Amino acid sequence: MISTEIASAAHHVGEEKAIEYVAKAGFDAWDFSMFSMLSYDWKTHQFSKSDHPLGGSNALAFARKLRQIGLDNGIVCNQSHAPFPCPVDLPMIRDYLKRAIECTAEAGGKICIIHPDNNATPEANAEMYGELLPWARSCGVKIAAENMWNWDQEKDQAGFAACCNPESFLAHLHAVDDEFLVACLDIGHSEMKGLGTSAPQLIHALGNKLQALHLHDNDRWHDSHQIPFSMEIDFGQVVRALQEIGYQGDFTLECDQYLHDRTPETLLSGLQDMAAVARKLEKMFQEA
Repeated sequence: MISTEIASAAHHVGEEKAIEYVAKAGFDAWDFSMFSMLSYDWKTHQFSKSDHPLGGSNALAFARKLRQIGLDNGIVCNQSHAPFPCPVDLPMIRDYLKRAIECTAEAGGKICIIHPDNNATPEANAEMYGELLPWARSCGVKIAAENMWNWDQEKDQAGFAACCNPESFLAHLHAVDDEFLVACLDIGHSEMKGLGTSAPQLIHALGNKLQALHLHDNDRWHDSHQIPFSMEIDFGQVVRALQEIGYQGDFTLECDQYLHDRTPETLLSGLQDMAAVARKLEKMFQEA
């Protein structure tokens, strides 16, 4: 299936309308973004509850409502993204991550992307994932770790972070060694200057552990989150690598910056552009 995250569209029209727009644009599925579930201020280290439906006692009902809107419009939820940025080692954050997994199940999704702690060891992140996995298993939802990055101000480029290269990503997966912990490869992150890796290299390293994608383009330096084929990433090589490992997951776009300056009136045309690009990637994969 081809899908896209709904946070960017929801910023303009709310989640309910965002799903309708994603369906009208021609996508098969929607990626449940849960960034409004909580708020954390990194400067003051203060955590605050959100007044969004996902932040309250009606979160599951809200997820079920979104699922039905999708079904009424002919699309399904394929995966989700747990709230970030937030320090995943805080106990109250863990509770919200569990809620995100449960909301994923209620929406019909099968994978919930949960970032590792950028600066933690594979063993420390394994403790976090290990706490969440029994809950994920009971919900029938897999957790997907994602390749991350830090920014080196002095060198003006990306720097090491959890899962950013094949060695770190595999170390995280092996530290847990559970079929319910899989990999989501962020194609843009894998092509950032300073990390010394590439999307094809990570694809081949992850093999059948790779079960979800975040597809977007960049200048092979910054985390631009632009529409594929608009910048510098070679998606021909990406698609060939996915074909070579027998990738069986979906093609999920995360082009939030492409939609950032849209208005409600131009939002649908932007999503249609993205759906056309996703179909192009799908065709390339089938013909590779």
